Amino acid sequence: MRTTLDLPEHLLDEAMKSANISTKTQVIITALEELIRKSKISGLKKFKGKVDLDIDMDAVRGRKCRF
Repeated sequence: MRTTLDLPEHLLDEAMKSANISTKTQVIITALEELIRKSKISGLKKFKGKVDLDIDMDAVRGRKCRF
């Protein structure tokens, strides 16, 4: 999808350097993906301590307990 944006050049340049990305399109795509990822993580954090999972991680991983 083509979109015309008026973005500060210094921000684009800094983002491209810090992420080691060579194109403006890719740096914007990466920024959008990061924003979405962080938003999803933030949504999951609301459940911290509220979900009781009775999972034996040693059994899931196929390991035997050494104790």
